[in-house]
Amino acid sequence: MKRAIVIVIDSMGCGAMDDCAEYGDVKECNTLCNTAKAVNGLNAPNFYKLGLGNLGDVQGIEKNNNAIAQYGIMKETSKGKDTTTGHWEMMGLILDNPFKVYPNGFPSEIIDVFIEKTGCKGILANYPASGTKVIEDFHDEHAKTKFPIIYTSADSVFQIAVDIDVIPIETLYEYCRIAREILTEKYNVSRVIARPYRIIDGKPTRIGGLRRDYSVEPFKPSTCDIVLENNGIVLGIGKIEDIFVGKGISHAIHTGGNTEGLDITLKAIKNELNLDELKTSKYNIKEYDKTFIFTNLVDTDMLYGHRNDPAGYARAIEEIDSYLPQIMENMTEEDILIITADHGCDPTVKGTDHTREQVPILVYSKTIKGGQLPEIKGFDYISDRIKDWFNIEK
Repeated sequence: MKRAIVIVIDSMGCGAMDDCAEYGDVKECNTLCNTAKAVNGLNAPNFYKLGLGNLGDVQGIEKNNNAIAQYGIMKETSKGKDTTTGHWEMMGLILDNPFKVYPNGFPSEIIDVFIEKTGCKGILANYPASGTKVIEDFHDEHAKTKFPIIYTSADSVFQIAVDIDVIPIETLYEYCRIAREILTEKYNVSRVIARPYRIIDGKPTRIGGLRRDYSVEPFKPSTCDIVLENNGIVLGIGKIEDIFVGKGISHAIHTGGNTEGLDITLKAIKNELNLDELKTSKYNIKEYDKTFIFTNLVDTDMLYGHRNDPAGYARAIEEIDSYLPQIMENMTEEDILIITADHGCDPTVKGTDHTREQVPILVYSKTIKGGQLPEIKGFDYISDRIKDWFNIEK
């Protein structure tokens, strides 16, 4: 049985796109290289073997003329620098019109309808903010009023934070579903994100495992759908199911962080998961002859990129590196592994938002010779590689 494994290291861009200024970013942004420099070098011997050091001045990862993977750089075609845009393009969906952003917060015509339909009676904040700081700033008022904390960023997101000891998690998810219904068409918001937290050791602390993303629906079938149509299954690990609103995802498991995501990905490769327990409600596939494992590792972005923490970002890259030997050893000759990113989030430049960057791509298989790939225009190159691997007509 042939398998394709795609691991997205969320936000690990590797250099500014030519149009980065249009997105408010500086040409110096380079998440991977700047992170490595900030910590005086990464300890990532397995990424060295794959050839990651050939893609720029990645301190600590030298260039390797005998890389075991194909390595290259992909430039995004779609307009945007967010999770949905990046992942969709990987699966063959190109966005000509970017999702809308709200640098001054959401207008009253949105907030008023949200309050009316949810019955929440009021909201707090409503401006671009760091997720950790906004819950610290508004927690006391939130606990007193029970109003949800609403905030956004430079990206197209409507984020709702609540202390789940004040407002039940089911209510938070219902708020998000209502917001998702509102924020379509002319408002064109990419994602509504549930941001549950609770007080731990006296401090508001987000609970990553209960986060949920409510994305707009893909505007046409993606490569995930095409794999299913061609007698395959698609296992989404992390927030993949949310990014595609379940479309084309036959099996899914949400994760609380990178370590869990890496463990589950390894178990999937070793055929140690009970897939019957992971079936999604939209699909009930019993027989298949191909498997697509699609993993998002979010900590690099959520915990470290947005918080301007290059040391944490570096540790996350090194943790991923430590899993690579087991992942590759347990692959068969029928497997292909693609490691990439969806955008940038340089923790060393001013601001806490995503950065418009090109991304690395590493392609490894026991049957493919390593070497440099030509410059790639479009993340949908991954879609083409998956179809080629599975012998699916383009």
